[in-house]
Amino acid sequence: MKHSKGKGWRTIAAAIVLGLTAVLFTACNDTPADQSAGTEISDTDNEGAGNGANAGNEGGTDNGTNGGSNAAVNNGGSGTDGNAASPGNGAAGDGTAQGGSEDGDGGNTTGSGSDSKAAMADPESVAVLVNKEFALPDDYEPDDLVYPDVRFTFKDKIEKRMMRSEAASALEELFAGAEEDGIYLAGVSAYRSHSTQTSLFNRYVEKDGLEKAKTYSAVPGHSEHETGLAIDVSASDGKCAAEDCFGETKEAAWLAEHATDYGFIIRYPEGQEDITGYKYEPWHLRYVGKEIAGEIASRGITLEEYYDAVPVSANP
Repeated sequence: MKHSKGKGWRTIAAAIVLGLTAVLFTACNDTPADQSAGTEISDTDNEGAGNGANAGNEGGTDNGTNGGSNAAVNNGGSGTDGNAASPGNGAAGDGTAQGGSEDGDGGNTTGSGSDSKAAMADPESVAVLVNKEFALPDDYEPDDLVYPDVRFTFKDKIEKRMMRSEAASALEELFAGAEEDGIYLAGVSAYRSHSTQTSLFNRYVEKDGLEKAKTYSAVPGHSEHETGLAIDVSASDGKCAAEDCFGETKEAAWLAEHATDYGFIIRYPEGQEDITGYKYEPWHLRYVGKEIAGEIASRGITLEEYYDAVPVSANP
């Protein structure tokens, strides 16, 4: 009986050991399963973040500043505001470079615009812009003034008969073309020195007051006549010279239709006072060259609009 009883206890002990072993084995298997699930969730989150970042980068490449904005948002927090300008500038820079590479015409247009802006501010250029906002240097005086071989309302070879050489040659061609059509023009006033413009403007101020004078005469330094590229014209008999009635003449009609063929524009067209700063002057011709004159005519714009320099807002 003693032997049988001892064998029973050993059997029970073995069963207990087996049970504990099974419990421990199950517990060990459960822990790796939880950790594996956690790893998979973490990978999913990382993948989502990665895709978001890549999407932002792709947007920056394709869409310029929009991509930059997305990148800033992804950074989050105060960094969004702090970096908003910087990514925008960077993306815009990349976008511009890519646009220039892909579109050669776009690059040429930009270069052309730069050349135009340079000409606009260059007093030696026949395309210079002079108005109430843009002035000539105080000491400017053209060094190529000549007397054009055309009819004037006076005979003396004085200052106001002169023009710059290129403009003078074009004026001779314009007068000849007009005569072929039975139109006989005469020059009234061309170049004026800075001192002459000062005296003239002061005289107008004494006569009509400052504000009214500025509607038809330029403050010294702001007059196109000082460029040597502008001239007032009339009919050969001088009637309606520099007067509103000139606009009703056949000479004015011919100039409105043909002046641009010779590189001249009606500088102060009707109805554009808010842009040019001056009332309608059908007698005031300005030489800008055939290319610019042709474009201004075809688009029906002013010289200010050609240079995108509107509105005229300066005091003079």
